[in-house]
Parts: sequence; C-alpha cells; structure tokens
Amino acid sequence: MLREKVKAAAVHAAPVYMNKSDSLHKVTSLIAQAASESITLLAFPEVFVPGFPYFTNCYPPNATTVALYAEQSVVVPDDLGEVQAACATHKIVVVLGISERMRGGHSLFNSIVTIDTDGTILGVHRKVQPTWAERLVWGQGSGYTLRTYKPKDTEYRIGGLACWEHTINGARQALIDQGQHIHVGCWPALDILEGFEDVACAQIEALMKAHALTAQVFVLCPSSYVDETCLQWMEKNLGPQDKVKAGGGWTAIIHPFCSLIAGPYTTSEDKLLVGEIDLSQLDLVKAYVDGIGHYKRPEVFKLEVDTTQRWMDEPDIAGPIPWNKA
Repeated sequence: MLREKVKAAAVHAAPVYMNKSDSLHKVTSLIAQAASESITLLAFPEVFVPGFPYFTNCYPPNATTVALYAEQSVVVPDDLGEVQAACATHKIVVVLGISERMRGGHSLFNSIVTIDTDGTILGVHRKVQPTWAERLVWGQGSGYTLRTYKPKDTEYRIGGLACWEHTINGARQALIDQGQHIHVGCWPALDILEGFEDVACAQIEALMKAHALTAQVFVLCPSSYVDETCLQWMEKNLGPQDKVKAGGGWTAIIHPFCSLIAGPYTTSEDKLLVGEIDLSQLDLVKAYVDGIGHYKRPEVFKLEVDTTQRWMDEPDIAGPIPWNKA
C-alpha cells in the first residue's frame, strides 16, 4: 500500500508558437517556477513544443507548412538537454508533450516525454493514432512505447496518453495493466475549433474522469490555450482564417473517484494548477474496484498488446536515457 503524498501541478499555458527554442526556454522557466512552489511532479500539455498544428484545421493540406513544423519539432534527446538539466537541478519529475522528429530523419510523432529528477529521460510515448487532420503531420506510434514509469525515490508508476488517444480503450488498459497510479492526459485547446466550441471541454472532462475511475488513478490534465503568437503566425505565413480563435483549454487534477482536486481552469492566462495527490487514498478506492486485481476478471477478458518494435529508432527513445551533463 502506498503512503506517499505528491505535490503535483498541471500546466495551463500557451507555447511560443512554432518556435522550438523559445518554447523550450518557457518549459525550463515553468519548471523553475514549479520548484519554487515545492512541486515535485509537473505535467505539460500536448505538443507544447512547438505547439499544436492548428493549421491542419484551417487551411488546405500543404507539405511546405509541415516541413516548417518538422524544423521546429523536438529531437530526442538532442534538444532536451536544458530541460533535463532543469529537472536535475530542481529535483522534479516532468511529463512534457512534444512534436517529436525522428533523430537523423524527417518523420514526426505526437510524443510524451517523461523525465526523472536526475534528468534521466525515462521514456518517450508516441501517440498510437493521430486524429483526423493530424495524420497529415504525425506518424503512428506503436505498442512498443505504451509504457508506465517509476521515478526514482517515489512509490508511484506514471504514464500518459495524448488527446483523443484516450478513446482507444486498449491503450488505456495497457497502462492500467502495468499498475499505473498517476496518469497524465495531455491536451491542446479544442474548444476554440469551429464545431467544437460547445462540446470539447465536456469531452475532455468525460474522458479524463472515465480513466480516473476505470483505472483507479489520479489524473493530471494539462492543456494549452491559443494565444496571439499562434494566430499571428498562421495569418502571416498562411493567410486569414476563421476556423480557430484565441483562448480555450480545460486543465484539472482529478481524484480516482472523479472529484476535482484542482480546477477546471479555462482562462487564457498561464497558470500552474496545483494539487496534492495522496496515494494512500487508493486504499479505499481499490477496496471497491481494482482494475488489476479483484475487479479484473482475467478468465473472462484478455487484452493482447503488440509491443513489437515497429520503428527503427524506438529502442533509442524508449529509455532510460541518462542526462549528459557535458
């Protein structure tokens, strides 16, 4: 049984759109801010670096724009040295959403990087199924990166999924079966998309609470919002559009019984949404329902996850990748 208490925060912030360097600098600044508030676990939104490719929802397909996006995408571990150093300096676990570019290549993935308190990259998860127009940008991740991690000197196992990947029940169950205690659901702002204004936040809340209860985990739900750097970049480089507006986002921390520990926060201002995760509270939750124990019914239901390596570089990014202080 777990007795650790974790001071955690979900980041509600906008990146410096299509600017890898400045967005990574913002990441390290937010890590320092979190450390000053004694936060030990910090979760960032989906593809916080270099921002969500809203242009796929606003304009006809354009390979030139995707090439620009690829240039600003993150190579693991090459581009993450300063973030790893910040984690090591401030002794903080960070879960960071990035657009990842394959090292030495051009293919992109919607990825989540988990970094330990000594700067070690515990691993990278690649979203197994990009959604709708996202398929113009990102490839499909494989089951090889569907993993949870145990940070050093902690009691908990943590894992994450990106956005509508949470609708893939098999992906969620794969993390449940690994004994997940804390889940990070990384999201962009969706309620600023044409057609999603009235439903996106309800969808996010439903998916996050569903995983909290069915997995019996604490859920960090970080989200970005759309700011002027995004809107101005698109208008300057691609022309006027009316499909995406400023604002948006739904950020919260959720208890396994679906109560809100913090949030929801939906304002267009940067904020670290802070809450205490008391892992001992899982004792009562698991007495009622234990998805890897007495409520599993393994003789009735079986999940088969293909964890075979599919991409040539997966062993290089699966972790652990120690921080190279040099």
